[in-house]
Amino acid sequence: MSLLNLSFACGRYDRTEALRTGEVRVEGVDLNYIAIESPRAIFDRMVGGLEFDVSELSSSEFICLTSARKCPFIAIPVFPSRMFRHGFIYINKKSGITKPKDLEGKRVGVALYTQTAAIWIRGHLKHEYGVDTSTFKWVQGGVELAGTHGKPHALPLLKPVEITENESPHSLGQLLAKGEIDALIGSRQPLTLGKDPNVARLFPDYRNVEREFYQKTNIFPIMHLVAIRKDIHEKHPWVANSFYRAFVEAKQWALARMNFTGSQNTMFPWQNPDVDEINELFGGDPWPYGVEPNRPTLEALMTYMVEQDFIPKAIPVDDLFYPLPGAMGY
Repeated sequence: MSLLNLSFACGRYDRTEALRTGEVRVEGVDLNYIAIESPRAIFDRMVGGLEFDVSELSSSEFICLTSARKCPFIAIPVFPSRMFRHGFIYINKKSGITKPKDLEGKRVGVALYTQTAAIWIRGHLKHEYGVDTSTFKWVQGGVELAGTHGKPHALPLLKPVEITENESPHSLGQLLAKGEIDALIGSRQPLTLGKDPNVARLFPDYRNVEREFYQKTNIFPIMHLVAIRKDIHEKHPWVANSFYRAFVEAKQWALARMNFTGSQNTMFPWQNPDVDEINELFGGDPWPYGVEPNRPTLEALMTYMVEQDFIPKAIPVDDLFYPLPGAMGY
């Protein structure tokens, strides 16, 4: 039987690298791995033009499309990108912000109000620190460069939010350094951090803050999932399971490399003790796939999206994903 030619757009993650190199194959598929470092570019091209057969995709965009019954994709419970977000809240030291509540009423920059990272941060601020983010004066634009952040095809919020677009010749990172915005949240570190003395993190000891958050909640924020075009799935329903098995195998390949102590495969000087900490905290797998081990995280994201008026009601987590043997936690 001839192989099915499929394109897959994704970043170059260690957990998917074996798929890119061909070390791990997707059974029945001749895979064209299109490595794109900018997630926003992938999302804009996938949602806006269905340019790829399979891709990583913004979790919040997929959930919004599914809730509105306008989703041209199915999802499998594979999560190429996840990141703790307490360390992605930046402040201008002259703004008077020393604790989370001080953010209320301030001018806060964000690449996209609708991006998953921003949803997570607003949710953390509300649930962990009692911050009323509805008081923020939002300024939206590029973090490193002036202008907009991509060309998203976001669905409208259920309730409008007042957002000012950054039309200045400066990036949000530069505006933060100049004091023209008081804080900045999102998925990217501004280039001015470490270069301008006025730019700092709200949580300087963010690693320990995030570790304690995980130990308390069992939430490791998910940014992206894997989406397959419905037309591909309907013609070839075996593809979802074949991809899921390949993702699991590729992750195991990456974990084996990470745990190999004979030589280091990263430039982290203390890779081995870092790996020891990861194994102790996450039980050997910091990147679990499937629904059940990720249920607390997915349910938290759903809660935040309802609270922030992205969707009218929570979608049962199990209903988000195409049911796969061994992936749903039953």
